Amino acid sequence: MLRVAACAVGAVLAVVMAWLVGLVDPPGLGSPAPWAASQIGAVPASRLESAKGAWATLAIEGRPSRSGYSRERFGPAWDDVDRNGCDTRNDVLARDLRGPAFVKGTADCLVASGSLSDPYTGRLIPFVRGERSADVQIDHVVPLSDAWQKGAQRWSAEQRLAFANDPANLLAVDGGANQQKGGADLSAWLPPAKQFRCEYAVRIVEIKAKYKLSMADAEYRKAGEMLGQCRSE
Repeated sequence: MLRVAACAVGAVLAVVMAWLVGLVDPPGLGSPAPWAASQIGAVPASRLESAKGAWATLAIEGRPSRSGYSRERFGPAWDDVDRNGCDTRNDVLARDLRGPAFVKGTADCLVASGSLSDPYTGRLIPFVRGERSADVQIDHVVPLSDAWQKGAQRWSAEQRLAFANDPANLLAVDGGANQQKGGADLSAWLPPAKQFRCEYAVRIVEIKAKYKLSMADAEYRKAGEMLGQCRSE
């Protein structure tokens, strides 16, 4: 019995220590330790200060409506908006994959293989064009449906097409994580890899400020909280 009790105490202490350093988030509990904030990562000091200033300018909407949204509102998927001869999906794969190889005869446009150091999960994911292509997907950091709810419904078709293909709002990521995220905003979904969360929050604020998109109340509060937790480097 003493051995069982000692094991149980040890397990509880291990969980408590992991909570204190920000490695686990028990339901209903945030980390009580100031140093746990560093677990969400860092961005350059100038970029962080700029994001904080941009966050303060964002409009807040109480209950944005998704009415009228469809993917087609943002134009053809993965158009060649920069007219470089390659579609946006392959442009992002070529940018984000390690050692990208291209299908012969496609003028280095169609990515055949490579590997992704996934920012959302921290995993190294092999990419091979074909049946497993969806293992790596291209995520809109600010989802198109979220953008629609918070300002894009008032844009022209050309503006929505440009937004859907803006490299600053696109990342090659783990397909499963991308599906899990769906159209969730910052208050409803965060990358499992905590070290990327600062970059993720900063990027969302940057994109929303660039396109003058609003935030819902909970999203705005979450963005402010995360910017406060980010480390500068």
